Amino acid sequence: MALATVYTRASLGVDAPEIRVEVDLARGLPGFAVVGLPTATIREAKDRVKAALMNAGLEFPPATKITVNLSPADLPKHGARYELAIAVGILVASGQIPQQATKDCEFYGELALNGELLPVAGLVPALLACRAAKRSAFVPLKNETEASLISQQTSYLVTDLVSIFEHLHQHNELRKAQPQSLRQKPPEHDGDITDVLGQQQAKRALLLAAAGRHHILFVGPPGTGKTMLAQRLMGLMPPLTETQALELAAIHSVAGLSGRKGWRRRDFRSPHHSCSAAALVGGGSPPKPGEISLAHQSILFLDELPEFSRHVLDSLREPLESGQVTISRAAHQVSFPAAFQLVCALNPSPCGQFDGSLASCRSTPDQILNYLNRLSGPLLDRIDIQVSVPRETESLRLISKARLNEQQPNSESLRDKVAAAHQCQYQRQGCLNSDLKANLLLGICQLSETDHEFLIKAIETLKLSHRAYHRTLRLARTIADLDQQPAVQKSHLAEAMGYRALDRLIQQVQSL
Repeated sequence: MALATVYTRASLGVDAPEIRVEVDLARGLPGFAVVGLPTATIREAKDRVKAALMNAGLEFPPATKITVNLSPADLPKHGARYELAIAVGILVASGQIPQQATKDCEFYGELALNGELLPVAGLVPALLACRAAKRSAFVPLKNETEASLISQQTSYLVTDLVSIFEHLHQHNELRKAQPQSLRQKPPEHDGDITDVLGQQQAKRALLLAAAGRHHILFVGPPGTGKTMLAQRLMGLMPPLTETQALELAAIHSVAGLSGRKGWRRRDFRSPHHSCSAAALVGGGSPPKPGEISLAHQSILFLDELPEFSRHVLDSLREPLESGQVTISRAAHQVSFPAAFQLVCALNPSPCGQFDGSLASCRSTPDQILNYLNRLSGPLLDRIDIQVSVPRETESLRLISKARLNEQQPNSESLRDKVAAAHQCQYQRQGCLNSDLKANLLLGICQLSETDHEFLIKAIETLKLSHRAYHRTLRLARTIADLDQQPAVQKSHLAEAMGYRALDRLIQQVQSL
């Protein structure tokens, strides 16, 4: 009798492939079938769509065989996001809405039995793909926060089936989502780097980590400021660009975590050490992003690092190199971005008191080595900066002398230095120093023969790998950028090699 086609999009990781919703009304035994590899949730949609249409006062085609095809048929489909498209397709096929009114439009939303439109997850990737296809989108009103993130995209906010029916008949036009202003002031962060007492070397290392987005490990006894330093890294990083913010917003949308405050603000993810590998890297069916993807372009802080399960930590090794994680299932494969900055903290021994001698330590050398051996060498090899955070009683004396914050740069002034270093790196090589490929790195960090020999001897002394060689060069390049030096010099290499606190700690334990 009639055939109609409307468009929507599936959710496959952070991708949103186009779905053609084809609705066929034919003579025959009355029925309602949904085909095209639907899950149980989608097969149940026929009952919700029928009830929603009738309760909204619209006509459900009587005594008709209704067939809904979700094309392409070989793509797995899940969730209730297709229900609005199915309902609109039935209205078009039955002549209640003209086909021309739905041309160049996409529809997303779950239907309540009274015809109200309910929010759906994964809307940001769908709207980005819709913008690329130059179509208008009809989205639930409760998804307005996500729809407002996409600039240069027409997104109509729908409350129920009646409102979209009237809009498509050009009676009462729906309200459009208004894009958020990109010129927002920098997001405010809790705490300032001056809150940390003393620890000048650790603060310097934190500045380097921010300037080149290097992974960093703090080693020190309890209560010396390791966690505070990690949290202050947020205040040193400049706001996300629009592209970076949309990447992070897409991941949060897929995970069902919309409504974050300050969409250009980086996230600070700090999972507990009891988390599983699936929670950290992602998993489930359908696959959902894990902590490393939720920390994309942001910070992942792992406190009490040796308390994490070893196989959980080793699952970070590939994402740290590639910047993404691929989750394979029998039906399909999904990739999530995971370009996160890793910040770790650990105690030097099980009792936390080891400072190079056993005088004040309750652990034996074997116990200390067993504790540190919970961390695999390949994982530690991927961390650029290892910095000691020792006890400093002198910093406590400064409090009573009211000289604590004198001549100490705050987070705002250091953030300007970090932003300048980022701009220099993007202009020179198109990426931050931590993302430099080996062939480009060697061209940018050309060393004199004497300086190169100095670096080789240091690598041999500490028995480091080729990967550590390249990571040391990247860190030395960041040090030179902060010093506004065009070339990497011996002093920069020496400082970079000085951030090997854990390697030196292990050598001290082995010598006991």
